[in-house]
Amino acid sequence: MSLHEGQPLLQQGTDLALASAAMIMIHGRGAGAADIIGLAPQFRYENLSFLAPEAESRSWYPYSFLVPLQQNEPGIGSAMTVINSLVMETELHSIPRERIFLLGFSQGACLALEYAARHPARYGAVFGLSGGLFGPPGTTWESEESLENTPVFIGCSDVDPHVPRARVEESAEAMKKLGGDVDLQIYPGMGHTISGAEIEAMNRVLAAALG
Repeated sequence: MSLHEGQPLLQQGTDLALASAAMIMIHGRGAGAADIIGLAPQFRYENLSFLAPEAESRSWYPYSFLVPLQQNEPGIGSAMTVINSLVMETELHSIPRERIFLLGFSQGACLALEYAARHPARYGAVFGLSGGLFGPPGTTWESEESLENTPVFIGCSDVDPHVPRARVEESAEAMKKLGGDVDLQIYPGMGHTISGAEIEAMNRVLAAALG
């Protein structure tokens, strides 16, 4: 069993066995599954199941997302295993990947974006809030597979102390090259948080996908 397997999994909304869509919600450093799934009431759609895994010791990986990947192992690899198991479990409940939504904040945003980049397919959407793809400057993200116009919403402050704007923009460009339909929004002076504007933007994506 990897580092993060066997940790709590919270579920809200429609039971997965009865749901027609699912959102996998990935929390940030120092937070937990209860924090990120607390956003669920702001997404009001019938038959949507919310799934929020929790990291060991409330941190998915130890260092900045900008260090060489191996420095953040086994954390990142274990987190990818957890997310992948949830995607596969959701598919086993007859929910196709194009009705699976990935949402993450901070560390969770990095993981949501990285998972989609490593496993390109047509998802319902990918929401990366205050995060970016992993790796030091010069990292490239390529795949022979495509995101097939998956909506990818990336929101971040222009002065986030943990997430350089340049990497956010670089991540948006990489997701475009992987075939994502990318909406990048930079919010002046916002800080490291989730804004009402981001919730509204995500609800618009959900409405288009599920409405």
